Amino acid sequence: MNLIIRQEKDSDHQAVFDLIEKAFRMMEKSDHQEHFLVEKLRNSEAFVPELSLVAEFGGKIIGHILLTKIKIISGDKSFDSLALAPVSVSPSVQKKGVGKELMKAAHRKAKDLGYKSIVVVGHPEYYPKFGYEKLQKYSIELPFEVPPEAAMIVEIAQNGLQGVSGKVEYAKEFYE
Repeated sequence: MNLIIRQEKDSDHQAVFDLIEKAFRMMEKSDHQEHFLVEKLRNSEAFVPELSLVAEFGGKIIGHILLTKIKIISGDKSFDSLALAPVSVSPSVQKKGVGKELMKAAHRKAKDLGYKSIVVVGHPEYYPKFGYEKLQKYSIELPFEVPPEAAMIVEIAQNGLQGVSGKVEYAKEFYE
């Protein structure tokens, strides 16, 4: 598959909205609001344009990934990190490596921009393939309840999680 991974453009927004809605339509463990969340996050202080990536094949957008800024707070210490939410692949090409390529590209770009870690709430069978480990290992907790195996983090810079602990603080758009 001759896949192009690139930064999302304003003209991609409707195609990405439709893609995300379709990608999550049949998922049981979804509130089916991911496409609306992406719209809100694009207009937030947490948005990093370089970390909203699309996968294109034959001139058509078939995948999208978004990383946004978060903090991990411990007392008076604050650590910058990123949240992965969501990664979406068109149902017609799922399980063909599109998500994998988006993940690898997003990790590289985030590291190039100086970020050290990425937090995700997701499938415990999928994300460990990309180095994600349970948050509990690092004494990091989420501000809401999820099964412990679904709360994960990856270190994208060497020693990027050294001395990091605390509670994740998401952009307010995650709660609206």
